[in-house]
Amino acid sequence: MHAPRDITVLVVDDAKTLREFMRRNLDVRGYRAVTAVNGADALEKFQNHDIDLVILDLIMPQMDGVETIKRLRAISNVPIIVLSALSEENTKIQALNYGADDYLTKPFGVGELLARVQAVLRRAQRPPTTPEPVVLNHGPLMLDRERHEVTLNGQPLDLTPIEFDLLEYLMRNAGKVLSHRAILQHVWGPEYGQEAEYLRVYIGRLRRKIEPDPNKPRYLLTERGIGYSFKADD
Repeated sequence: MHAPRDITVLVVDDAKTLREFMRRNLDVRGYRAVTAVNGADALEKFQNHDIDLVILDLIMPQMDGVETIKRLRAISNVPIIVLSALSEENTKIQALNYGADDYLTKPFGVGELLARVQAVLRRAQRPPTTPEPVVLNHGPLMLDRERHEVTLNGQPLDLTPIEFDLLEYLMRNAGKVLSHRAILQHVWGPEYGQEAEYLRVYIGRLRRKIEPDPNKPRYLLTERGIGYSFKADD
């Protein structure tokens, strides 16, 4: 992982007090922090700086966080952490659906902020591994770790880095029931384990991309009360 001084974080929040709180704490720990006051400002700053991570509030004037995420995802896979109040549960899930990587629930402390920043950056920067087999094949679905490519019926699928890692972990353990905690700690990192909603959102996204009928999954099976499994070929 790069030294913090090599990392530029875009902090987006219309509340000056919280924005400056995050900027100061990132700066003092060696990160470069760029701030924006709303979504439109954030998109402009993103175009003008080499941004490694975005932290943004969901509720903002002019352009809210969800719309900002949609526009960022159209041009980049940059890691995104959203800030959410407990009353914004549905908006938080919507943000994850559009491509946010993580979220912080307000109010939060410095330690929690830095832990999430470090976890997201570590996940984004970890070098690819090539366990055997490099190519995973299940019927018309193929995952190639070396090329970082997934195809369905020979057609490439557009997956985010988290979607790719999640699918790879499930396919590599085809036929096994994997717990929520095991999946979260493998894909998101050792700090995770209780964020079952992450899995609901990302499994749903993967099903829409790879399943013939997402409502009757063929590959990604829910193991109620336990976790998920990838159905191996018969």
